[in-house]
Amino acid sequence: MSLKPSDRVPLKHLIRPGSGQTGPYPALFMLHGYGSNEADLFSFSEELPDDLIIISFRAPYEMQPFGHAWYAINFDGPQGKWNDIPQAVASRELVLKSIDAAIKEYHLDPERINLLGFSQGSILSYALALSYPDRINSLIALSGYVDPEMLSENYKSSNLGELNVYASHGQVDPIIPSAWAQESVTFLKSLGVDVTYQEYPVGHGVSAENLRSFKKWLNGKY
Repeated sequence: MSLKPSDRVPLKHLIRPGSGQTGPYPALFMLHGYGSNEADLFSFSEELPDDLIIISFRAPYEMQPFGHAWYAINFDGPQGKWNDIPQAVASRELVLKSIDAAIKEYHLDPERINLLGFSQGSILSYALALSYPDRINSLIALSGYVDPEMLSENYKSSNLGELNVYASHGQVDPIIPSAWAQESVTFLKSLGVDVTYQEYPVGHGVSAENLRSFKKWLNGKY
């Protein structure tokens, strides 16, 4: 199976074909971190199940001198660091639109759509999965947390009990405190989400042990 990225999908992306001969195909969509690009998480694709089509999106907002973001982060405001919520919500909807386009373009199975996000991409993946749990089968959230301001207004009325989440965090993460991830796990469980949470003795990154762990978890979820 050979695939080339289509410009009919709104977000620029890299794609790894699956090994299946006939569709519809299960898919894993990747959302990179702040200041990175679509090639970052795509490096994991060689380690992930062969039958998955893997699509790694590039965030829409360009940064200087390089990199991309899903939404702006103000580090120097009078109230300290804050996220641009309108940009985050706009990106949430753009990712959903791009997933819909990819489903049509690449003959994907709409019942087997999965997400993997790191850092800012993890935060946005949470926002997408909790706002549209009927559209997302499982989520791997690496080094992120839930920001309730990014969720749809009626997210509590959705059926969140079918959503599967694997969350992990570095115990000495200097960018996003592990306490934020722990609080998010408590929040997810209060909503009835099936969540697996693990911590590793690293900073803001993904260890080899972490990769093996979420790969094993994913094998039973999609």
